[in-house]
Amino acid sequence: MSELKILNKGEKFSHVNAGLLHGFEGKQFVKDATGATSCEISFGSLPTGAAVPFFHSHKENEENYIILSGAGKFQVNDDVFDITEGSVIRVSTNCDRNLKCTSAEPMVYICIQAKEGSLGGYTMTDAEITEHQNLL
Repeated sequence: MSELKILNKGEKFSHVNAGLLHGFEGKQFVKDATGATSCEISFGSLPTGAAVPFFHSHKENEENYIILSGAGKFQVNDDVFDITEGSVIRVSTNCDRNLKCTSAEPMVYICIQAKEGSLGGYTMTDAEITEHQNLL
């Protein structure tokens, strides 16, 4: 994955591009590039047989992992389970977590980190339909 490119930025939005997700290696955080204030989003990749080199835990933030490709194992404390493309895993605060790629292809995933318990309204409970000229 190449460095994040800021494509467009306005007072109320930012648009960045992470490049091609297929075939990238490593970890890329996007909060600083987008100016996000509510969560941290990162893209990660693990080659066949590799695991994140450490377990970790968060004090205030839960994490949501979305597996985009590949397959492997996920561990939360002493619970281990299989994950595949399309798996979504939420991990609470104050517990250890790690993941490992066991597929022949690399595992690519997104991790979204946000303060546990902070989600108030969402979707239509936080949104309202507005009238605006469609310029699309």
